[in-house]
This record gives sequence, C-alpha cells and structure tokens, in this order.
Amino acid sequence: MKSPISIKRGTVAAAFIDLQEEHRQDKRYLVEGYGEVLANVQRLQAAARRNFVPLYHWAYIVDAAKAHPFHPLDADGKSAFSDKSDPLTEICPEVAPAAGETMLVKTQASAFGAGPAATEFKARGIEWLIVAGVWTEACIDATVKDAVASGFRVLLVKDACGSGSAAMHQTAILNLANRLYGGAVTNTIDACRLMAGDTVDAWRVEGSVPLRFTFENAERLYGEL
Repeated sequence: MKSPISIKRGTVAAAFIDLQEEHRQDKRYLVEGYGEVLANVQRLQAAARRNFVPLYHWAYIVDAAKAHPFHPLDADGKSAFSDKSDPLTEICPEVAPAAGETMLVKTQASAFGAGPAATEFKARGIEWLIVAGVWTEACIDATVKDAVASGFRVLLVKDACGSGSAAMHQTAILNLANRLYGGAVTNTIDACRLMAGDTVDAWRVEGSVPLRFTFENAERLYGEL
C-alpha cells in the first residue's frame, strides 16, 4: 500500500548501478527504454546535487582470469559482458560522476558484495539509499537485497531502472516491492521531491508478498506502485 514518507536531510545517499555504454551499444545487452532510464537518472542526479545528497556510482567490470569457474566467456576467453578491456564498460557520459563524487568498481552483481560501501555509508550516518540503474532483476535486485540485509532503507526508483525488456523490469520491481522491508518504491519525480525535503506517498510493503501478480496483471500492478 502507499503511505506518506519523508527522509531526514543528511541521512540519504544516492547509488547508481552499472549505467554503462554496453547497455545501449552491445546488441547482446541492450536495455529496453535505456534513453528514458538515463534521462530519469539525470534528473535524480541533479536533484541530489542541489540538495547535497552524496552520489555513488558503480560499474560492473570483469577480469575473466579472476572470475568464478562458470562465468560466461567469449570465444577469445574474455568475459561475455563487462570485460575489463572493453571500452563499453565506461559509464554513459550524461550520467557519469561529477568531480568529487565516488566512483566504484564491482566484480559481482551486488554493489555490497565487496568493498567499503556499507561501512562508509554507516560512518556517514546514512539510513536511506536511493537506488537506480540496470539490470533490474540482476544487479539492482542483488544490491537492494544486500542493502536491506545491511540495515539500510532503500528507496527504489522504478522508472530510473531498466532491463532487457519491460516484462523483465516490471516483474523484478514487483518482486522487490513484495519484500522491500523498511524501504519504499517510488518514481523519479517523487524521489526528487523527497531529496528536497517534501513528504510524498510511496509504496511500502506490509507483511510479506502482498502483490500476487500474473502475466495478465503485472503491468497494471507495476503502474500502481
């Protein structure tokens, strides 16, 4: 159900996940509606900068020599995606980190799987994480679940995330909405309002698995979040 929420200034950070060129240039890994996702991310980033919300950016970069034994490889032995030698692992320029913002590299789906993110956030007094990026059912899902397990409230911005198809994205958002304990699902406009100190109505989970979706009703339920 939707209920009013607000976020205390100084307790929120924004996390941008894997907004890399390969998702609009590599035909194997195109994100549907990526242009709209990037435009919404730009709006989030502008609001974060205006309101002194710290921005953190992640890129997924794989060293095949260090990857797990079942990691998919191309015929040349390089990672099938996000290989360290591929220039398409660069963050799209319109959403790239500005001077002074944190840029991190991850070698697995979750931004919390390794590295100092959780410890740094807690040291800064961060309670809420605004999460946007790709792919919704993979790296966004893993990051959100690990963030919740680490004790953070997640504000999942549904129209600033994307995947290989609308169906993949929408069902992934619904799955997360069913278990987003302590957090909320919202859209770009309301996320920007929250960063500015406003109160908005946002989807918050009550109990467990309140959204029972099917092929037929998933799009409608997604639109109601």
